[in-house]
Amino acid sequence: MEYEVVIGLEVHVQIKTQSKMFCACPNRFGSEPNTLVCPVCMGYPGVLPTPNKTAIMRTVAAGLLTGCDIAEFSKFDRKSYFYPDMPKNYQISQYDLPFCEHGSIHINGKGFSGESLPDKTIGITRIHLEEDVAKLSHFARCSGVDYNRAGVPLMEIVSEPDMRSPDEAYAYLTKLKQILEYAGISDCDMEKAQLRCDVNVSLRPKGEQKLGVKIEIKNLNSFRAVHRSLVYEIQRQSRELTADVKLKQETRGWNDDQGETYLMRSKEFAHDYRYFPDPDLMPIVLTKEEIATIRTTLPELPAAKRQRFVQDYGLTNYDAEVLTQERDIAEFFDQAATAGGSPKLLANWISSELLRELSTASISIRECRINPQQLSELIKLIENGTISGKIAKDVFSEMFTSGNDAATVVREKGLEQVSDTSAVMAFVEQAIAANQPQVEQYRAGNAKVLQFFVGQVMKLSRGKANPQMVVELLRNALDNN
Repeated sequence: MEYEVVIGLEVHVQIKTQSKMFCACPNRFGSEPNTLVCPVCMGYPGVLPTPNKTAIMRTVAAGLLTGCDIAEFSKFDRKSYFYPDMPKNYQISQYDLPFCEHGSIHINGKGFSGESLPDKTIGITRIHLEEDVAKLSHFARCSGVDYNRAGVPLMEIVSEPDMRSPDEAYAYLTKLKQILEYAGISDCDMEKAQLRCDVNVSLRPKGEQKLGVKIEIKNLNSFRAVHRSLVYEIQRQSRELTADVKLKQETRGWNDDQGETYLMRSKEFAHDYRYFPDPDLMPIVLTKEEIATIRTTLPELPAAKRQRFVQDYGLTNYDAEVLTQERDIAEFFDQAATAGGSPKLLANWISSELLRELSTASISIRECRINPQQLSELIKLIENGTISGKIAKDVFSEMFTSGNDAATVVREKGLEQVSDTSAVMAFVEQAIAANQPQVEQYRAGNAKVLQFFVGQVMKLSRGKANPQMVVELLRNALDNN
C-alpha cells in the first residue's frame, strides 16, 4: 500500500528580552548555573508573577508577520506536570485563548537535500506565549538542574499538519527562523537552545482524509536533526504499517549518533495537564490601536526586500536571494548601495569576498571591521580606475584586518593603478622586446598569446597597470609593427 506523509511542527522560540517572562531576573545565556534566579521564577510560595510587556508585544509581532488573527482578549493558564525542570510543578502557558491564531507561512526554494520545492502555504494553528523550563544536564551518576533558563519568555508556534515531506519541514523552519531574526524577535541560536522543535508525523493511505496515528519526536535542536529524524521515522512507520503492526500515539526521542528514534513515553493529551486559568494573572486585553502600533514596527521581510533589491538596484534574483538570507547582510548591502558605487559590483564583493572572509574568521558581519561606507569607497576606487580589481582584493584583505579605509591602504602601500599611456607603453615595449618567439607566434595567428603578454606587462608593473589600457596598447603594438 502507498502511504502519504503528514507532518506538523511545534517550534519553541526564546524571545529576545532583557528580563524573564514573569520576574526581573536577567534573560541571559552563559552565566554560572543557578545565579539568575529569584523567588518568582523558583516558584516560592506567596510570590506573584508580573507579565513581560516586551515579550507580549513581540509575540503579537510574530503573529502579524505570519498573517495571524490577533486576540484582543487573551489569558495565561497553568499547565500542570511534575518534572525537575519546572520548579512550580506547573508551567505558566496559554491554552484556549492564545495571542495569535490562523496564520500561514509561504515556502519555496530548496529543501535540506537540495530538492527544488513547489510554492506552498503552510498553515499556522496558533502562536502562544509561555515560560521556558530549566536545563537538565545528565552525568554518569547524577543529573544537574540549572534554573537560569526557567522563566525565560518562550513562544510556541504550532503549524497545521500541512507538510508532506522532510524537505518541506526544513523549508518551513528555515523561513520561520528568517522571519523571526529579521524582526529581532529572537536570535534563534539553536546551540543556545533559543529555538527547539518538536515534530509530529503520521502516515495514512494515499487518498485517505483521516489522519493517521500521530507520533511526536521531542526536543530536536537542529534543522539537520529534524530532517534526519523525519526520514527515519517515516521509514519506521511504513515498515510497521506494512507488517500490519498497529501504531500507538506516543512520544519518541532522537539519537543523533545512532540515527534513530526511540520510545520515551505514551503521548499525553491536553486533559492530562489539567489546564486552568492562572489565578495570579489578569487577562491581557489589547486594543485595536495597540495592535496597529505594533504593526507599524514590523520590518521589511526578506521577500519584499528581495523584490526591492531587484527593482531598485537592478540585481539578479540570485544576488538578491543571497544578500537577503540574513538581515544584517541585507542591511549592510542596503547602506553600502545608498552610499554610492555600482550595486551589482557591491553585491558581488559582499557575496564573494566579504562572506568568505567572515567565514574564514568565524565572525558575524556585526563584528566586521569594514563598514558599508568603506566598502562603497573601495568600489568607487575600482570604478574610477584608481586601482584594478586584482589590487582591490589585496586592499580589501588589508581593510578587513586593520579596519582602515580603502584610500588609506592604497596610499600607504603605493597601490594606485598606472593609467598614464606613456608609462604603460614602456612596460608593453619591454615585454615585447624580451619575448620575440611569442611575438612570432601571435603574428602567425595564435591570438591566445596576447594573454601571455598581458601577464608579462602586469608582472613588470607589479599589477598596477590599467588592464584595459594594457590590452589595447599590446594589440596596437603587435598588430602594427
